[in-house]
Amino acid sequence: MVRIQRRKVLASCLCMTATVFLLVTLQVVVELGKFERKTFKNSNLQDGHKKLEEEPEHLNPFLQKDALSLIRKRQLEIDSYPIMLWWSPLTGETGRLGQCGADACFFTINRTYWHHPMTKAFLFYGTDFNIESLPLPRKAHHDWALFHEESPKNNYKLFHKPVITLFNYTATFSRHSHLPLTTQYLEGVEVLKSLRYLVPLQSKNNLRKRLAPLVYVQSDCDPPSDRDSYVRELMTYIEVDSYGECLRNKDLPQQLKNPASMDADGFYRIIAQYKFILAFENAVCDDYITEKFWRPLKLGVVPVYYGSPSIADWLPSNRSAILVSEFSHPRELASYIRQLDYDDRLYEAYVEWKLKGEISNQRLLATLRERKWGVQDINQDNYIDAFECMVCSKVWDNIRLQEKGVPPKKWKAEVTHLSCPEPTTFAFSSPVPLAPRRNSLREMWIPSFQQSKKEAQALRWLVDRNQNFSTQEFWALVFKE
Repeated sequence: MVRIQRRKVLASCLCMTATVFLLVTLQVVVELGKFERKTFKNSNLQDGHKKLEEEPEHLNPFLQKDALSLIRKRQLEIDSYPIMLWWSPLTGETGRLGQCGADACFFTINRTYWHHPMTKAFLFYGTDFNIESLPLPRKAHHDWALFHEESPKNNYKLFHKPVITLFNYTATFSRHSHLPLTTQYLEGVEVLKSLRYLVPLQSKNNLRKRLAPLVYVQSDCDPPSDRDSYVRELMTYIEVDSYGECLRNKDLPQQLKNPASMDADGFYRIIAQYKFILAFENAVCDDYITEKFWRPLKLGVVPVYYGSPSIADWLPSNRSAILVSEFSHPRELASYIRQLDYDDRLYEAYVEWKLKGEISNQRLLATLRERKWGVQDINQDNYIDAFECMVCSKVWDNIRLQEKGVPPKKWKAEVTHLSCPEPTTFAFSSPVPLAPRRNSLREMWIPSFQQSKKEAQALRWLVDRNQNFSTQEFWALVFKE
């Protein structure tokens, strides 16, 4: 779940004389307070911004005229700013005038602003992007912007050219996006260098008497990456302590069993005792890198990584992780890990960068230094704020161009902004007979991906037609021979 920290709000002070204040009823105070915060609740806007023209009920007749004038003044003020309409109700904000550098835009989830003349952009959250409800017909001045930081398994349609190129602006995990979120799970350089949770190697060697060399913690079983199949095979060659719901053979303390506890100090200290952790993503896409990779680096545990094919571009140093892709079979990987486990000198080469506080990856350093948002930092905007302001600023840029009589700049997403290959599955001939597998999702992902290609083509055709359509029309196109 995305945690939202709100940006600064443009607010003006309502000055009342003491006499007027005493005469104002509670309802007037509430109504005007809403305008002072530039926040409009859905319950008061069932008929959209036109509701603002109606007279407040049960007001003191002496104040009705002044109150209504103020309400109209506030509405005119809002009408002078571009409106950014969140079509996905991600932020939950029904109205906020937000400052973006020198520019300001009105952000809202209230769909009654759909046809407002100042509505310039529609913002979509990828996981909630739904064919059953799209702002069609799409006007020439309506930009579409996509925010999608999550796994492709949440909405495969978006990962195909016909759909991703519907959008003008993007904020995704891809470095090629207009607002790259590749480092969305990394707070900064200092947490990588921190020795707070580092357990000395000698202590880890002593802990090996009761702990496996490898730890695995996953509760989202059988995802598109098919990681559980690989780990199951690996377990036949080397000992692995598995704490999650997937392949579990060891239990966490009761207070840490909730997935929300995976950022708790107690959980960190358990994981930090291990030499290696299996850091396997739920999907294999360039630049899709989650906390599964960054967390062990923060804790001083060597990640055995499977996921983004481009992970080498983001390693703190050339020798800071073991890449599964470099081994042809789990048996070979197990042999290499065992070698490092027995040889302190070889193992220490993978944590030397941390012990010295040296990050040599200039791409990583530059990305962290130049990004315009922070992670769990109340002193910085977060990536939702940055996304909103990116769209707001680009809309304002085009408004200024048009005021000069210059055609607006056409922004368009590219296929590289959100692209993942078709999922694959592992097939191993294990020398040890394995127990029958429970019903699994793993067989679903490939046909789901293949069908999503047809869904993307059908959706593109319907959106290009620029008319409202029914779900029946959509599915008829998807399954059309």
